[in-house]
Amino acid sequence: MNRSLLFFSLLLSAFTMVAQQFKPVEDYVRISARAGDPLYTTYAATMARSRLYGDKAYKMDYYSDSRPVTYTSDQAGRMFCIWKIDEVAVTGIGEYLVKPVVRFSFPDMAILEYEPFRGIHVKETFFVYSSSVALVDMEVKNIDRIAHEVAAYPILETGNDSLEIDHFDPESDGYVTKRTESPYRLISSLKTEYGYPTRVTDFFSAGCKSVSHGGYRGDMSDFYNAIKTDFYSNKRVDSLNMRSDGMVDFIALHLKKRLKPGESVNFRYLRGCQDQKEDLGKLEKIVDSVKTFMLRSYYEDNLILFSKIPRIAFRSTPEKLAYLGAFNLARGCMYPPAGQSKYNFYVFSRNPIWGWGHGHQVLHESLSMMAYAYLDPVSAEGSQRVYIDQQRDDGLIAYRHGPRGMQDYPHKNMSTTSAPFFSWINLEVYKINKDRKFLDDAYASGSKYVEWLIKNRDSNHDGTFEWGPYGIIENVRDWYNAVFQVSAERYLDVDKEDISDELECLDLTLMVIKEERSLSKMATLLGKNEEAEKWLALAEHTTKLVNERMWDEPSGFYYSVNKKDYSFTFMTRDLKRQEIIGFLALWAEAAPRDRAERLIQTLTDTTRFWRKYGVPTLSAQDSWYNPNVDYCCKWNGPVWMLWDYMVYDGLRKYGYTGLAHLLAAKMINCVTVQLSKNHNYWESYSPDNEALNCPPNYIWDAVIAKLLIDENQK
Repeated sequence: MNRSLLFFSLLLSAFTMVAQQFKPVEDYVRISARAGDPLYTTYAATMARSRLYGDKAYKMDYYSDSRPVTYTSDQAGRMFCIWKIDEVAVTGIGEYLVKPVVRFSFPDMAILEYEPFRGIHVKETFFVYSSSVALVDMEVKNIDRIAHEVAAYPILETGNDSLEIDHFDPESDGYVTKRTESPYRLISSLKTEYGYPTRVTDFFSAGCKSVSHGGYRGDMSDFYNAIKTDFYSNKRVDSLNMRSDGMVDFIALHLKKRLKPGESVNFRYLRGCQDQKEDLGKLEKIVDSVKTFMLRSYYEDNLILFSKIPRIAFRSTPEKLAYLGAFNLARGCMYPPAGQSKYNFYVFSRNPIWGWGHGHQVLHESLSMMAYAYLDPVSAEGSQRVYIDQQRDDGLIAYRHGPRGMQDYPHKNMSTTSAPFFSWINLEVYKINKDRKFLDDAYASGSKYVEWLIKNRDSNHDGTFEWGPYGIIENVRDWYNAVFQVSAERYLDVDKEDISDELECLDLTLMVIKEERSLSKMATLLGKNEEAEKWLALAEHTTKLVNERMWDEPSGFYYSVNKKDYSFTFMTRDLKRQEIIGFLALWAEAAPRDRAERLIQTLTDTTRFWRKYGVPTLSAQDSWYNPNVDYCCKWNGPVWMLWDYMVYDGLRKYGYTGLAHLLAAKMINCVTVQLSKNHNYWESYSPDNEALNCPPNYIWDAVIAKLLIDENQK
C-alpha cells in the first residue's frame, strides 16, 4: 500500500470512529421505556418560565393498567384522556392494544407512543410550558384500512372535594374553576406567608373547538356510564352534560373526529393554574397562545441542552435511563433568580413540594452540581455563586441560602453553617467549564469560609473540629445518629439531644481537610503557589492529628472523640460506633495505606457495611441499625447516595478500582430498582429492602450521573 493510500485509509478510519462517538444527540437520548423500565417521570418547566410560588410540576404515570396515561401535580389533581373509538370506551392502559412506550424524556417534556385501539396510533407529547401552564398534545393517526370514529375526553380531576366550576368561557372554549390547596405536608408543611397559594383558579381548555363539555360527581366508572348511555335509551345523546357551575369532582372536554385510513388529527388539551388573586385574563391569554405553539422548537431546545453531556458507553439500558434521569432530576429542580438571589438556584424537589426542601440551597445538596455542571455548567456556577454572593463579610456560609437570603439559624448566639463541601464542589465544576473567573471568585470565597471554620469550629484551638451548638441540623445527619444523638428516639430538647458540639468530630475534621486540599489545588491552578503550599500544609497537619487522635487500632476504624481528653467515651457513651463517616478518611486522603487496608476489611464485611443496595450509614452490627426507610432524615441504616459516592471516590483515590466498580454497581442497582417500581429518585434508600417512606425526587441523587461518568473514564 502506498503512503498516500495508507494515509487516506487511516484518515477514513479516524473519521468513522469520531462519527460513531459523536452520533446525533437525538439518537443518543432516544429511549424505548416501557412500564417496568427505570424511567424517572417527573417534569417541570424550564428555568426561564418558572417561578418559586404557584409552581406546578407533574409526574407522568404511563405504567398503571388501571388508569389512562395520567399527569399528576402535587396537591393540584391530575389530568388525563379517556378514549372512545367507534363507541368502545377505553378507560385504562391495561385495555390498550399497544401499551405506552416513552421515546424521549427531558426535564420538561415526555414523548410517548401507544395504540389505545386497533388501527389507532397515538404520539403523545406532554410539555410543562411554565409554572402555570402544561399541555398534552396527541397526534392521532388511523393506521387501519377502515375509517374510525375517534373521540377523546380530556379530564381534570382533583379528588379533594374542593373543585367548583366558576363558569365555562365560550370565547376561550374552556372551563374556569376554583379549588383549594392544602399547605399541610406529612414532612415539613409550606409556610403560606411566603406566597404559596391556597385558593387556586384553573383554566382547562382544548387546542381545538370542543364538541361538548361537562362537570361531574363521582369517579371514572360514573363517567363511563355518562359516555356509554344505554344504546336503546331514548335519552341517549352524544354530548357531555354542559354543566356551567357548581361543585364537581372532575371536569371533562369532548373532542371528536372521524378518521379515514391514513388520516391524522391533533388533539391538544391544556391546564393553566394560578392564585385566585392573580388576573384570570392574563392566564387565559397565555393558554390561548400556547394552543397553537409548535412543540418542535422546545424539543430542539432539549436536544441542544443534552448535547453537552458526556457520551458514555452504557453497559445496560437501566444505566442509560438512570443517567439521563439524573440530569432531568437536577435540571427540574432549578429556578431562575428571584428575591434576594441574583443567580439561579435549586430546591430539593419540584414535585412533590414540601416546606424544608423548597426555597433554599444547602451545601450537601449542592453536591448535585458536580453532575449538573455537565449539562449546564453556567447554571451550576450560578447556583454556587448564590453562596458566594450571600456569604457574610466574616466568611460564614450559612446553613441555607437562596431567594429569602442567608439563613443562619442562630443558636446560643452562634450562627449555623452546614457540611463544608464548598470548595470541593467548586473545583469539580471548574474542571468541566474551565471558567477562570469562577475559579478565582470561588477560591477567594472558599478561603474565607475555611478561615471562618478554623476560627469558629475549633473552640479549643487544638486543630480538630467540633460542630456548632445547633449541631442537630448543622452536621446534616439529622435523626437517629448513633454517635451524636443522645436518645434512641430523639425525645429530648435540642440542647440535650445532640452532643456534636462537645466532641472532636471526625466528619467535620475530614471535610475541612478535603476543603484545604481542594483550595490547594485551586491555588495551584491560579498560580498562587505559596498559598497552595499553605493549604496543603494545613491539610497534612490536620491529617496527622486525625491519625493521632481518632484512629482505634483494635477495631481498625476512625471515630469522633471526647473534646476534653480525646478518649472514645463521652460520659457513659461509647463513641466507637462504626458509621459511614469512618470511610471518609479515604475520600479526604487522610488514611495511611496500612489503615486503608483495615478500613477496606470493615467496608467489605457483609455483616456490617457491604449490603445489597450500598453502604449504610451505620454498621448492621450496631444495636441502633435499622434498614427500614420509614421517614425522612435517618442515619441509623439507610443508604444516602451522596455519602456512598464519597466512599466510591475514596476507593478510587486509593487504587481500589475493583471495589469501586462493585460499589457503583450496588448504587446503580439501588436507584434503578426504585425507578422501575415507582419511577422516583429518593432522599435515602434501604440497604436491604425495597419499600421506602421518605421524600421522593431529591436533587442530590443526580450524583448518579457523576458516578456513571467516573465509571466510564479510562
